[in-house]
Amino acid sequence: MADRADVIVVGGGVIGLTTAVCLAESGLRVTVWGSLFRERTTSAVAGAMIGGPVFSEPLASTVRWQRTSMDEFTELAKDPGTGSRVARGRLVSRLGNSIPPWATELPGFQPCTPDESAGFPVAFWITSPLVDMPVYLDYLIDRLIKAGGDIEVRTVSSLAEPAAAAPVVVNCTGVGAAALANDDQVRPIRGQHVVVENPGLDDFFYEGGVETDWTCYMPHSSRVVLGGNATPGNWSLTPDDTETQAILARCIAIEPRLATARILAVEVGLRPGRPTIRLEPDPTSPHLIHCYGHAGTGVSMSWGCAREITTLLTNP
Repeated sequence: MADRADVIVVGGGVIGLTTAVCLAESGLRVTVWGSLFRERTTSAVAGAMIGGPVFSEPLASTVRWQRTSMDEFTELAKDPGTGSRVARGRLVSRLGNSIPPWATELPGFQPCTPDESAGFPVAFWITSPLVDMPVYLDYLIDRLIKAGGDIEVRTVSSLAEPAAAAPVVVNCTGVGAAALANDDQVRPIRGQHVVVENPGLDDFFYEGGVETDWTCYMPHSSRVVLGGNATPGNWSLTPDDTETQAILARCIAIEPRLATARILAVEVGLRPGRPTIRLEPDPTSPHLIHCYGHAGTGVSMSWGCAREITTLLTNP
């Protein structure tokens, strides 16, 4: 940009891009610095379902952030070009024998019939925004550019670099914050998805309450994202064929139509795990805002976090 940016957002995933959009649309001159964009980010690998229960800490904030995001994605679903749509799907669990009280408050709640329960003791329907992430990330980039924002593809080795180029820096580097923010609470949570052609599915399926290997499938217009798993502390981005076969077997057992679907890709991402999501000014510098540690909830928290950061910077 010819003029010096008011804010540099470091990180080109869904948190960084959404934050940049909100800041740019508030009238600030914003530049995003990131080494990865679009399909190369962890965000592009997400399913991504927005609804469901919220258990992330700090709980009062995360409930508020998800509610804001739910409203935003529901509105975006009116435009198919955003990649967001409101879908119906089943949430299931092997934990417990009855539907938990919080479930009845979810949009579209309806208990599953025995046939719909797929053998799970807890099973119910909800409605939720479902986001086709590659399409959505392109939408965010286009929206940022239209708002006057800019993007620079570059590797950042220290937060002192953007601090020297703009008066305010927002650190949205995900798992990279372990090094950049010197935060030993951040660790990678490796996840692998299998992407197949959509054989005609419209409803999603998600097994909750499992920490390592679970069954889920998220259908989009031409593809279905199958999962899932989580391996804390694993930095490998190389797909594992054993995991691929296990994911396929679990999903096909629930939805037999997936058995003949052509495999399009096997994708790996590193979720930024942290005991609590960090959204706050740096204690040593009020001109540095941190926003990372969302683990697997980055998409569903993105608009809420971005709006809060915008409020911090425009209404000090």
